[in-house]
Amino acid sequence: MTKLVILDRDGTINADRDDYVKTVDEWVPLDNALQAIAKLNHAGWRVVIASNQSGLGRGLFDVATLNAMHEKMNKLLAQEGGRVEAIFYCPHTKDDGCDCRKPLSGLYEQIGARLGLDLSGVPTVGDSLRDLQAGYAVGCEPHLVLTGKGEAFRGQALSPHFPSNTRIHEDLFAFAHWLLHERDKGLT
Repeated sequence: MTKLVILDRDGTINADRDDYVKTVDEWVPLDNALQAIAKLNHAGWRVVIASNQSGLGRGLFDVATLNAMHEKMNKLLAQEGGRVEAIFYCPHTKDDGCDCRKPLSGLYEQIGARLGLDLSGVPTVGDSLRDLQAGYAVGCEPHLVLTGKGEAFRGQALSPHFPSNTRIHEDLFAFAHWLLHERDKGLT
């Protein structure tokens, strides 16, 4: 089995904002998210990110700023002993008609092609329906975290639009714990 996890960024790893994460200072990791990635890495899991970044297409920030945000994330991750292998992002707005903007599966197809992997059964973690739909379209195992946009689902039944096998976790750290300690036991 391929030990790969695909993560959403905003709302899953770092705090999300209604007005977009536009600056390095606005990129703030969620509690224990970086430790969760390091925990996965230490157990032999490769971690990549698939993220919509329409703020680029909207002119809210440029690629240099996005790279600086990711540099900050990578430096903080390194302090925890973790790393993200690659970051795949869609710079387009909804009106651009691309195939890489989640809920479409283009970013996931790019990940599979770049890594030379079939993504069937690969866990994908996000805080929104579109994150999970994009991964599920290529066979990923869907996991919803109750951080970011996922907070709206706390105590709610998921709509039938969610993949039927969606697992729900309090946050990325709880997902990492489940993956490393409970997945193979068949526990929820």
